[in-house]
Amino acid sequence: MLSGVQWLDASLVGLLGLLIGSFLNVVIHRMPKMLEQQWKAEGAEIMELELPEQPVFNLAVPRSRCPHCGHAITWYENIPVLSYLALGGKCSACKAPISVRYPLVELTVAALFFYCTWTFGANAHGLVWCAFSAILLSAALIDWDTTLLPDDLTLPLLWLGLVAAALQWIPVTLEASVWGAVGGYMSLWLVYQAFKLATGKEGMGYGDFKLFAALGAWFGWQTLIPIILMASVIGAIIGIAMKFNSSLREGGYVPFGPFLAGAGFSALVFGPQALRQAIGL
Repeated sequence: MLSGVQWLDASLVGLLGLLIGSFLNVVIHRMPKMLEQQWKAEGAEIMELELPEQPVFNLAVPRSRCPHCGHAITWYENIPVLSYLALGGKCSACKAPISVRYPLVELTVAALFFYCTWTFGANAHGLVWCAFSAILLSAALIDWDTTLLPDDLTLPLLWLGLVAAALQWIPVTLEASVWGAVGGYMSLWLVYQAFKLATGKEGMGYGDFKLFAALGAWFGWQTLIPIILMASVIGAIIGIAMKFNSSLREGGYVPFGPFLAGAGFSALVFGPQALRQAIGL
């Protein structure tokens, strides 16, 4: 039974999660575009080409706008969930529909923050799991949209897991965390190399290696097998369903990162021990 203080703490952090979720919508939308600009600039520098000056584009600038009519979104149109409901899910200027994913991301982050605070407390233990949830969700949705897993998300997630283990903020020893990171990266790297030798094709990206390494750092090497099994089975089921539904993207690719993330959230909610017991480990 939770005390009144525990409910209050979890609710307040859950409200913070709504605001963080609103920001993550910006991260999910803009980070791939920022990477594209960076790659173009680096390519032009290598080829000694001059690109026309680009307007400032980052997570803060420019202001969010309607992609259909360019209407600048005001502060009162950007209140998490409430603004979406008040606007009826449509742009106030052109009445074009606003994706329902925006409020769903906000509500999901709020629920995850509430759960982490409720389970681990309003302390370093709870807050570090909130950070884990926010980064993992952002990486999963970016990968689903673009088949990219940015280093700007996977590497901080990896290092945060190692630091959290070292500071005993998560129930994983530093040794298990380090070997989890090593095992997570090397296992998928070896699968990648074997698949490439056998078929001449790349079956996954390096971002998947880094994400699995990050999950190994957070949950320890002992949980790598149940995580990869769960991600593979769910990914195969959804991939087959999408193929029969003719909804696969060009090239027939299904990003693996979202399924790794789903297994990671399962380990967070049910616990690594429950996942290991489910497969008899």
